Amino acid sequence: DEDDPLLIPVRVVWLAPERDGLRRVTVRDSVRLGDPRDPNRIRQRAILATHPERARVIVGEPARRTTLMRRWLEPEGRSPADGTTFGEFVALRAWLALERSERRLRGQRYKVPRFLEEDLFWSRPFQNGVQRLAEEEGRSERRMQQRTKRYLKEIAAKHTPYVIDLVNHITQVLIQAAHQSVDYSPDELASIVRLGESDPLVYLPSHKSNFDHLVLQHVLFENELPLNHTAGGINLNFFLVGPLLRRSGIFFIRREFKKNEPYKFVLRQYLDYLLEKRFALEWYIEGGRSRTGKLREPRLGLLSYVADSYQRGIVDDVILVPVSINYDQITDIASYADEQKGREKEKESLMWAVKFVSGLRRRNGSIHVRFGEPLPLSTRIGRDDDLTEGDGRLALPKVAFEVSTRINDVTPITATGLVTLALLSGGSRGFTVDQTIEILEPFLAFVTERDLPTTFDHAMASRIEVEGALESLRANDVVARTDGLTETLYSIGSDQYLEAAYYRNTIIHFFITTGITELAIARGVLTQGPMDEESIVERALDLRDLLKFEFFFAPKKEFSDEIRVEIDRYRLDRGDPGAPVMVDVTAMLPAKSPIVLRPFLEAYFVVASALTSFADMEVEVDELRKASLQMGEQLYSQGRIKNHEAVSTALFASGVELIENRGLLTSASEAREGLRTELDGILAALDGIASI
Repeated sequence: DEDDPLLIPVRVVWLAPERDGLRRVTVRDSVRLGDPRDPNRIRQRAILATHPERARVIVGEPARRTTLMRRWLEPEGRSPADGTTFGEFVALRAWLALERSERRLRGQRYKVPRFLEEDLFWSRPFQNGVQRLAEEEGRSERRMQQRTKRYLKEIAAKHTPYVIDLVNHITQVLIQAAHQSVDYSPDELASIVRLGESDPLVYLPSHKSNFDHLVLQHVLFENELPLNHTAGGINLNFFLVGPLLRRSGIFFIRREFKKNEPYKFVLRQYLDYLLEKRFALEWYIEGGRSRTGKLREPRLGLLSYVADSYQRGIVDDVILVPVSINYDQITDIASYADEQKGREKEKESLMWAVKFVSGLRRRNGSIHVRFGEPLPLSTRIGRDDDLTEGDGRLALPKVAFEVSTRINDVTPITATGLVTLALLSGGSRGFTVDQTIEILEPFLAFVTERDLPTTFDHAMASRIEVEGALESLRANDVVARTDGLTETLYSIGSDQYLEAAYYRNTIIHFFITTGITELAIARGVLTQGPMDEESIVERALDLRDLLKFEFFFAPKKEFSDEIRVEIDRYRLDRGDPGAPVMVDVTAMLPAKSPIVLRPFLEAYFVVASALTSFADMEVEVDELRKASLQMGEQLYSQGRIKNHEAVSTALFASGVELIENRGLLTSASEAREGLRTELDGILAALDGIASI
């Protein structure tokens, strides 16, 4: 017909019951009758009779037939060329308009993709890709459609308001059971969300616990924000738990798919779709959980996909959001220690999930969420930059490195981290509360002087707070307490070192540059007398090169400047930088290097010692790791290394990476012995510092 009707989408929406001013689905609702927002006809009549305010009629944005016809015929949209009829197009637009209206009523936290198959799978770019893949693999287009549709179903998250409410209610119960609070800044979060109004956000959290995803989701949910689409390993898609995670925002990715081009195509298209629609993404920049407490080396896989989407013009920009999630204590700690001793990681299953949840009954203090300075991808990578050749190959690793550094910068120092640092400085010796406070005072002065982020007032070292931290660690079997006749002592047993070191390592990055400076000075000034500043900087750069697989260091020039600043703190002749460095030893106390560097350098010494046992034989990586465990126990029993925490598969991994980098897996025994001797000399210098 020639008339131009106004088409008005209309829908009935059923709201959840109101409790304490909020409309949310609870576990009780789901157990009794299912989702109250999707009632059957009998329940609808009951709701209208008893709570008519729960039934609302919403109206979507109307549109004229001629306007919709024009959009249907646009070449970049869904059109006759895609096989989409005008009626199908109008129905889809009507549903999308109603979804927007419903979100205004129910809240932005329920902003989710509704028509993935219609909007993505049957889109022209997707189907063109299917046709190309079919030709490349010599298969029929129909067979390739079936295969890619199966992959999309396997990967995609399928948020539902019902499960979103249900999972977040369960999360809140678990947080209340195991932690005092989730500590974060709503204003900080709001400023980040405002950036997401024009460009998609990619949250990149640190990964300390299996609880991390639920914690960040809880923070977003609590602030009425849309939930992230979070990348998770396919190993989490197991009975009962997998469907809940998928429906609350996790999309699952296989561990290995390098040779599966159709799978890579589907994953790329899915990420393109989410970015184009400005749905926030989330994954762990480390790839997996840290077993040592410190931030792991970043993984580039998904970041490379997002960078590719940006360079292909899918979005104008992408905002990377560094996120630190730190805990006073975590439930996973015992399993991390077992894995570092060589035990196999427990496979994820329903029983594994039950054990994890049951472990949350212990009191673990607070959870601290901090947001680092957002990083627009466009400020580091250009549209036309070639990321596969020359300097371009370093662009993405530099972005990942910068994100990791920004996470470290905002990770707050916890009371647990400082107390374990103090106790570990004494080996197996026990300390009273007052002695612990005495050890802590100069470290607190260090934190205050440099204005480092903390979870406590800088005047923390009150007896009540320190004793509370010690007792909390004792309750979770990280610290042992000895009730003597006249005093109570706290100590760390040999079987507790890895657990205690985990908490110390969450804050260790703040002390590394100072520790390296001390060690560089000790290997020169304290053994050879006054040295010029540049010689000390060179020694510090050598240590930086030795530890580059362990910590995040600034570029060489910037790092050298940081070392010069540290040297100046210890100089007696501060007015003359060119003069030989005369050191005020008391300014170096308490020494940081034996506490923060020795465990890692001892682990490297263990690996180097294991390597020399093979003489001139070529060594496989797995073979070296196994030999290092045996060598570590041997050297600890002989007193050649002082820290049992150095006997750790997680610390050996960086030592093995160093040896691979230096080509020592295939080199002669003289070269291998050279590294071992170098490390032996460094450990001797640490002994010298400790004796002072």
